[in-house]
Amino acid sequence: MAEPKTKYDRQLRIWGEQGQAALEKASICLLNCGPTGSETLKNLVLGGVGSITVIDGSKVEVGDLGNNFMVDESSIGQSKAKCVCSFLQELNDAVKGKFIEEYPEALIETNPSFFSQFTLIVATQLVEVAVVKLERICREANVLLVFARSYGLSGFVRISLKEHTVIESKPDHFLDDLRLNNPWPELRSFAETIDLNVEDPVAHKHIPYVVILVKLADEWAKSHGSKLPSTREEKKDFKELLRSRMVALDEDNYKEAMETSFKVFAPPGISSGLQKIINDSSAEVDSNSLDFWVMVAALKEFISNEGGGEAPLEGSIPDMTSSTEQYVNLQNIYQSKAEADFLAIERRVRSILTKIGRDSNCIAKTTIKSFCKNARKLKVCRYRTVEDEFNSPNIPELQKYLTDEDYSVAAGIYILLRAVDRFAANYNTFPGQFDSVMDDDISRLKKLHAVAAFVGGITSQEVIKLITRQFVPMSGTFIFNGIDHKSQLLLL
Repeated sequence: MAEPKTKYDRQLRIWGEQGQAALEKASICLLNCGPTGSETLKNLVLGGVGSITVIDGSKVEVGDLGNNFMVDESSIGQSKAKCVCSFLQELNDAVKGKFIEEYPEALIETNPSFFSQFTLIVATQLVEVAVVKLERICREANVLLVFARSYGLSGFVRISLKEHTVIESKPDHFLDDLRLNNPWPELRSFAETIDLNVEDPVAHKHIPYVVILVKLADEWAKSHGSKLPSTREEKKDFKELLRSRMVALDEDNYKEAMETSFKVFAPPGISSGLQKIINDSSAEVDSNSLDFWVMVAALKEFISNEGGGEAPLEGSIPDMTSSTEQYVNLQNIYQSKAEADFLAIERRVRSILTKIGRDSNCIAKTTIKSFCKNARKLKVCRYRTVEDEFNSPNIPELQKYLTDEDYSVAAGIYILLRAVDRFAANYNTFPGQFDSVMDDDISRLKKLHAVAAFVGGITSQEVIKLITRQFVPMSGTFIFNGIDHKSQLLLL
């Protein structure tokens, strides 16, 4: 067997060793191992989760062969949970697997405490009543819960938990933290040691753009009442000021300064999103608070004190046209400031822990470091209960979706999926399901499997986000429309 580090090499690049360790500790329970559930679990088993438990009371039937490639003709009449579990184990023998041949609805009804042993539950193809009961059980036990369902050529995925906090949200686009709109004293002092009017043309074209922007923003502010450019006209004039300082057409450093001048115009201070997090009532911590909120409390204190209204500096700088010496000096200035900010926050975290009666060293240095590096990108997700959504639907929002050309089909599918469940609860059968008729159209069955594979892929992706606490999990109900090949998120 390959060493785990080699085996999971490609995914380690995405979520790192900490993320992989979280996956390898996770125990996942799957309720109903039809195509959607099986596809979800397949991705998680290949990703290296710690253990899986498959719960399904049904036997493999002929109809299963066309839409679930984890069972074959030799499986007919056998426990579906057993067949799927053994297939999954063959994919990755490092994952512990077990199966329980029982209908999930019965377990939910008779043994609710059974579910508290798991990290996360993937519940597929469950009807309304079971969904609501299971959600209550999981919220009470703080177990992560993801619902998934595919029906014909449509499907949905919905996460349900009280709160999910993310330090490493890894947004696709985010401004580097260069603090050009609010340089700290050491950065300003360094900029002052460099002469923009140096006569040597080689030296002139190797002044880093960070220094050019800090110096010229300072020069601009002195003649504009201590204010940085804010109007469109002023921003244009500032770029002209930059252009006027070029002494040759091939000065890439000045071109970089013009391209990144918008970083000077960004308002200083923290974003409204981060402001909301530090003002959250959970930031008023006690001995039961999560580590995340203890660090948020420290961050709040830091912003008001040492930070001077700013979050801790991240400390990395992008590549830029520069002499090696100046680039290394600049790098050291950013790293020193980031380290000083980290130490200030670490002191505050330790002090808060002592104050709330916890061991002052119970939050690891590496965790605090990661928190500081990602402080501007923190995310908190809270989820409305499915029960609320069912009993008090957000009618205005639903009406808005139904009348919106882009969302009307997704909203219609949502309503139809709810209607199908209601029908099944009332009549104990799904619409269009006749025992006497077996659909022989293999191409249609294959299409159904493709939908299940897609919905399973989305579900497993969300499960990995929740377990690794990296990237931001979806909020609302994800609807897949296989007819138009469209995926949309409804916030209901």
